[in-house]
Amino acid sequence: MTATAAEQHDPALRGAHAQRWLILGVICLAQLTVLLDNTVLNVAIPSLTDELHASTSDVQWMINAYSLVQSGLLLSAGSAADRYGRKRMLIAGLALFGVGSLVAGLAQSSGQLIAARAGMGVGGALLLTTTLAVVVQIFDDTERVKAIGIWSTVSSLGFAAGPLIGGVMLDHFWWGAIFLVNIPVAAVGLIAVARLVPESKNPSGDRPDLVGALLSTLGMTSVVYAIISGPEHGWDSGRVLLTAFAGVAVLTGFVLWELHVPHPMLDMHFFRDQRFTGAVAGAVLVAFGMTGSLFLLTQHLQFVLGYEPLEAGLRTAPLALTVVALNLTGLGARLVPRLGTPATIATGMGLLSAGLAAIALLGRHGYGGMLLGLVVMGAGIALAMPAMANAIMGAIPPEKAGVGAGVNGTLAEFGNGLGVAVLGAVLNSRFAALVPGAVGAASLPAALASAEGPGERADITDAFASGLETSQLVGAAAVLAGGLLAAALLRRAERTRTD
Repeated sequence: MTATAAEQHDPALRGAHAQRWLILGVICLAQLTVLLDNTVLNVAIPSLTDELHASTSDVQWMINAYSLVQSGLLLSAGSAADRYGRKRMLIAGLALFGVGSLVAGLAQSSGQLIAARAGMGVGGALLLTTTLAVVVQIFDDTERVKAIGIWSTVSSLGFAAGPLIGGVMLDHFWWGAIFLVNIPVAAVGLIAVARLVPESKNPSGDRPDLVGALLSTLGMTSVVYAIISGPEHGWDSGRVLLTAFAGVAVLTGFVLWELHVPHPMLDMHFFRDQRFTGAVAGAVLVAFGMTGSLFLLTQHLQFVLGYEPLEAGLRTAPLALTVVALNLTGLGARLVPRLGTPATIATGMGLLSAGLAAIALLGRHGYGGMLLGLVVMGAGIALAMPAMANAIMGAIPPEKAGVGAGVNGTLAEFGNGLGVAVLGAVLNSRFAALVPGAVGAASLPAALASAEGPGERADITDAFASGLETSQLVGAAAVLAGGLLAAALLRRAERTRTD
């Protein structure tokens, strides 16, 4: 029997790949490097300020150029991978990321470093979409949840470990080393991908949707920029409101275009699938709860409990370690067949919500309660994230795996930004309401600097802790509601398919 044209282009249609676990290790290494660079630069800010004479605005662009370009290109990168080949785009992403890292490590000015970070963002977008798409292609239905669980573990580990690894490297080397260390990883990845990863692409050969790619990139970039700049410039500032409005308007145009173009980059009919919609809602809120919580926790550990930055980073590690431990044991992959996807997601998001509540109610005056909350949160993320990623990818045809990975990455970016923005706003509002007389009440350091005597300083710290507690509880409620909604939609979709 001869293979069909679709099977020749797409190994996933022929069954699992013989070297799938080795390939998974290679692409997870590339994925880890990309994700580390989302946060690793934060600890190098003092060095960059001194050695490159970078201004506050320069430093902000050094950090944000990477995530801004990366998130803006995710959908376009996924579409390109589907059309032109996922292996080809994975190699291109590794090459761009490696060259960008070399330029960044040797940069002699702020402008050079910002440009290099933007180039790394392009490579990062290609890598993040193609790695998940390749996982979907090389694993069959029986092993895919476990493989996505390992892929999700790398995502969590990269997010949490960036500041810690950056701090260790800066203790021994100059700031450029945090970029140059990417080069051997990219080189090994290039060789391994060229030898091991099978090529796969969309066998239907749709024409490229250039207008859709342009609209999605401009819209996503504008919205993410508004989310990033909101805390600094104020959510009601003209710059933030104009950028957010422009981004929403362009994304609306993108949706209308995709509904009418013959060969859409993102088929909007996917959203009619309740499996897809339910998983989408859950994915946004898991990222919302995890990122918003860590944003608040680092402030709590340093400003309220008095830990140094590296000590604070180490004390958030149990969250990532729990995710890693549970995913490597394959707990989530074993539960999905037994409980079903809806119940697994509901259980995971219920645990994430409980962890946030535990941190709020038990972690105010010490680390013990916070540690319990972090472990429970990690257990919830380990159950929910792989199940939701698998549900999203399972609701999309295999030939659109790159776009599906782009959607998954885009949702994570939105959830991350919303978590920081919404929970940070709740914190600031509660703090300002409790300390209305303090100068710069929305900033704890400014309020402490204006305090008169130890008693007033203690009141200000208590007010900040109360704001943290309120915002964590808001996050817990949002995550729990999202989990119930996602489970209900997924359950309904399963009943509809069996009727």
